Amino acid sequence: MVILHHLPRLHSSIFLTKTPFLYTHFNLLPKPKLPTKTTSILFSALNSTLSATSEPIPIPTHNLDIPEETHVPISIEKLFVPPDTDVSSDTAASLSTRILKGSNIVLSKYARDAQVSQADFVKSSVDTQACPSDGLPEFALVGRSNVGKSSLLNSIVRRKKLALTSKKPGKTQCINHFRINDSWYLVDLPGYGYAAAPHELRIDWEKFTKDYFLNRSTLVSVFLLIDASIPAKKIDLEYASWLGENQVPMTLVFTKCDKRKKRKNGGKRPEENVNDFQELIRGFFQTAPPWIMTSSVTNQGRDEILLHMAQLRNYWLKH
Repeated sequence: MVILHHLPRLHSSIFLTKTPFLYTHFNLLPKPKLPTKTTSILFSALNSTLSATSEPIPIPTHNLDIPEETHVPISIEKLFVPPDTDVSSDTAASLSTRILKGSNIVLSKYARDAQVSQADFVKSSVDTQACPSDGLPEFALVGRSNVGKSSLLNSIVRRKKLALTSKKPGKTQCINHFRINDSWYLVDLPGYGYAAAPHELRIDWEKFTKDYFLNRSTLVSVFLLIDASIPAKKIDLEYASWLGENQVPMTLVFTKCDKRKKRKNGGKRPEENVNDFQELIRGFFQTAPPWIMTSSVTNQGRDEILLHMAQLRNYWLKH
């Protein structure tokens, strides 16, 4: 299996990094920065026919009511195997039962204490130094300004108004910390790509957000939100590339997966846009980053996100 082939090399390389957990969680090595010409070639691939390189593994259909057409077949080499997780004895059939639905993520022994029983807003910060200093692990949500970030955060914690939502994008302007179960944080970051915001404000958002990614020692993973109801956006691909190049652990969270575009108008189903994005992201990474399909309307992916966060968080706390 390709995943197993990469593991020894990945584990031997973690000692070269400032934070060992980064590579063991990410389970991939970023490729060198691609020039603009290469990026254009990758985007032209959207018009080509996508084909699997090996027999796909179907996503399990238990425990969550998702329309059958949203299930995305996953090839073995495209799975995300968490650190300290052995899949060497698994057959394709047995491994498929360990995959979180609507994702490429294999469930590990660290997936425990996943439920949210308490969620509280703590503070808003304008720079990394002003963020909470209690050392608790945290997960940051970031994405384009109209991707549904606040709605997803509210869905995860089962609270309608924990994070304020607005029909006007660009409302989140600080690093907002929400303490979960008094033991870890969800962090809401300013959206990117909001053209209506003043140029100086956009530059300021980008500066303190990237500083947070690079210097926040308690950051377990960035959850990069991508709108699955529309074709891939260049700005999202570039953002994912930047995170990979800077060795920042990342999970792709596809939002708005409940929206069904009419084919006669040229629209694609969310699962098709998810597949397209996976093909594009392969140009930046040697192995697939973890990804999850979600909907704040139907709560699709909520339990899967919590399980994924739990296994990353518990591994982080142990190591």
